[in-house]
Amino acid sequence: MSFLKKLFGGKKEPDNEIEDLVKDTLEGIIERGGFEMTYEVTTKKDERGETTLAVELFGQDEELLKEKKGMMLDSLQLLIKRVVQHRFPEDRTNVSVDCGGYREESDAALIERAESLKVIAIAEGKSVYYRALPPKDRKVVHQYLAKDPRVKSRSLGDGLYKKIKFTLLKLRDSAEDAAVIQE
Repeated sequence: MSFLKKLFGGKKEPDNEIEDLVKDTLEGIIERGGFEMTYEVTTKKDERGETTLAVELFGQDEELLKEKKGMMLDSLQLLIKRVVQHRFPEDRTNVSVDCGGYREESDAALIERAESLKVIAIAEGKSVYYRALPPKDRKVVHQYLAKDPRVKSRSLGDGLYKKIKFTLLKLRDSAEDAAVIQE
């Protein structure tokens, strides 16, 4: 930053403006809601260059945010994302709100259940169904199952909550594989 920008101020970078907006929004929510919480906002860029604002909440009211399968966390995340989209409609910043590692624990539980269902599908050689899940949870399961070439997954149903069907893929036997390699 140049000396003149420090002295007279300059136009803030868009990321800083978005981060400031998120902090102001969080402060208002915490104050008006009477929450015993503090927060930390960090900006991350992934390999595709997409920006994610990660909000981590701490404090005495953590359990309140985690209740009912993290619905309050999801609501805060949606609210903050909508505030950012309203103020900066051209920006594509993602927002992630977490509290005490809840998102990681939730994803690990989904993956653990998906693994057990995958083992059943492989052992019995038939399709298995995962209970109806919201889109963000289905995405976690589909991404996990995509790593295993023996199983294919797809969502079934109408509406927001859909079941996931695990289908065992028919693998060619090793004699056919050897014939293909020799050709």
